[in-house]
Amino acid sequence: MPRRKTVIKRELATDPKYDSPLAAQFINGLMRRGKKSVAEQIFYQAIDLIHQKTGQPGMEVFQKGVNNVKPYLEVKSRRVGGATYQVPVEVRPARRNALAIRWMVTFAKQRPDNTMAERLAAEIIAASQNEGAAMKKKDDTHRMAEANKAFAHFRW
Repeated sequence: MPRRKTVIKRELATDPKYDSPLAAQFINGLMRRGKKSVAEQIFYQAIDLIHQKTGQPGMEVFQKGVNNVKPYLEVKSRRVGGATYQVPVEVRPARRNALAIRWMVTFAKQRPDNTMAERLAAEIIAASQNEGAAMKKKDDTHRMAEANKAFAHFRW
């Protein structure tokens, strides 16, 4: 982080099919080794599978799933007088999106289904119903922050 100038946040371009910045950010989070077209194919196949399985529009289920997984509190380590405390802090909106996307992609990879599109679709559907590993991660993060509420006065 620079000391003098403030960092200018660039606007993320929207994805070509749904014209959604959240979808573009998700595709970028899904991408490996710069293969964006492969990530787009996986994402769009997953959205189509969601539509087939649930009967609801795939993008609505996707947005609901991402919103459900977004964490509002997390803990940060703070060293005070030789002891390290886990201090609960609120999560900035940009980081909320990033964490939700990262968790959903990570836990989709660990699912036992055949293709990545199927795994991703299953994880998104589970997240939209407040289930799945990504939701468990969010709940664990919130529980950790609640448990360490006593150290909130160390916030900086």
